[in-house]
Amino acid sequence: MFSILLICHSVTRWLVLISLGTTIYRSATGLLNKKHFTKKDDQCRHWTATIIHIQFIFGMVMYFKSPAVARFHMTGLEATRGITDSVFFGIIHISMMLTAVILVTLGSAFAKRYTEDDKKYKTILLYFGIALLIILAAIPWPFSPLAQRPLIRTL
Repeated sequence: MFSILLICHSVTRWLVLISLGTTIYRSATGLLNKKHFTKKDDQCRHWTATIIHIQFIFGMVMYFKSPAVARFHMTGLEATRGITDSVFFGIIHISMMLTAVILVTLGSAFAKRYTEDDKKYKTILLYFGIALLIILAAIPWPFSPLAQRPLIRTL
């Protein structure tokens, strides 16, 4: 079951990045060109938040099933030297991703409540943009100095 969750989490990562990128792009161009906030813009906001919440659910289930996190909880931070996989996934990855999910949730909720188009675009651009930067830093890319994982997981 863990390997299937890992694949789902890996695939959904790309959906998160694509949806965040699309929503940020639409917000930036809408703000710069002084466009009206359309139903499609609102759908992008909504689906980006939904996709990131689905990814968060996969991540939380994996967090409690992960052998790397279990090692971290067994040995503790004092027993580790430097940033190991267990420290990365036990503290860094989870806290940064939780922060990004909170930012997307807040940005989506605030933007939804505004009536002015420019405020909606600015809010989405700010909150989703910061969340994207945090997510990019917290993903265990194959070239990351903290923890390396493949771009796409397979069985």
